[in-house]
Amino acid sequence: MQQLINTALGGLTQGMVFAAFALALVLIWRSTRIVNFAQAPMAMVTTFVALVVIEQGYSYWLAFAAALLSGLLLGAFLERVVVRPVEGKSEINAVILTLALFIVLHAGAAVVFGNSYRSFPAPFGIRGFEVGDRTIALTGFGVFRIVSVLVVMALLVALFRYTDLGLRMRAAAFNPEVARLLGVRVGRMMTIGWALASVVGSLAGLLIAGGNLVHPGYMDSVVVYGFVAAVLGGLDSPLGAVVGGLVLGLSLAFVSGYVGGQLVALAALLILMVVLTLRPGGLFSATAERRV
Repeated sequence: MQQLINTALGGLTQGMVFAAFALALVLIWRSTRIVNFAQAPMAMVTTFVALVVIEQGYSYWLAFAAALLSGLLLGAFLERVVVRPVEGKSEINAVILTLALFIVLHAGAAVVFGNSYRSFPAPFGIRGFEVGDRTIALTGFGVFRIVSVLVVMALLVALFRYTDLGLRMRAAAFNPEVARLLGVRVGRMMTIGWALASVVGSLAGLLIAGGNLVHPGYMDSVVVYGFVAAVLGGLDSPLGAVVGGLVLGLSLAFVSGYVGGQLVALAALLILMVVLTLRPGGLFSATAERRV
């Protein structure tokens, strides 16, 4: 029973890590219709910005704010300078460009920050809570992860469903020509979409790094599972990203705990295949309506 509870709690926490990254992918997809493969190294760079601030003797929360601000600026800069020239052209151009950014940011971070492993602190305890005479696999930082992801999900739902900005961002992403005719500044919406997605990605990077060792490739193992979580839930749904992350996290935790850690990657592939076979658009995809 103790193992079952700890496995479930471990899967819950890990699933929220996948969900945090998936939310960044959902945000940039909904606002720009681009799958950003550079999301992980962008988050890694901002996490190292936070680490530099901490190593200079400043508080974790100042570093937290610095990471989010640097993410905002980095996302806006990359959209305006790197991605903007290929917008409006073939969709594959932007995808290839983000793959190139993945490589460039990795290499640049290794040059600037080095390749050595460095410890990243956590703002809350990383020791499991004690219930009676037992310690469960849920930490203070794990609770912080869960709350942070749920808050971001709620904010994204509110942004796209209840705000004029969210409506303009979606209009600019779905049909830029018509949006321009309606007075939407499409270029500005694209910049805002990249900037906000980079902020959410920066948060994901901080949640993954807390209490662990970081290096330029520390997010690589999470990237694939984050993409899988986003696709499972449906790239258009913030709620789907969280549910996809939880389904994936819990499933992989039970596979690792009861079957074998070497089968985790295979289990993720099988889950993805089953969901895409039964529901190609993801668990929370909506039926597209066409009008003529």
